[in-house]
Amino acid sequence: MLYAIIGADNENSLDKRMAARPAHLERLEALKSQGRLVLAGPFPAIDSVNPEGAGFTGSLIVAEFDSLTDAQSWAAGDPYNDAGVYRETSVKPFKHVLP
Repeated sequence: MLYAIIGADNENSLDKRMAARPAHLERLEALKSQGRLVLAGPFPAIDSVNPEGAGFTGSLIVAEFDSLTDAQSWAAGDPYNDAGVYRETSVKPFKHVLP
């Protein structure tokens, strides 16, 4: 089943985000290589593809896991949690309808 993982950033966490980004992307690449990643990306803090110093307000990952518990465990291990980027992470079942 698909799950949406939504991470909400702490304020002023851009430096922490950039430092933890390689490890974060490595985990996403693993999901991708397993054919389980549907999409992933950050929420820019301003209306811009490249928000530069404004940073981000969080991230969205939609991926396939065997259960909600597995998705929650995977999300808890995100390097952004360890680095203090995320203040909160929620995991919800997701039903892909379109396209």
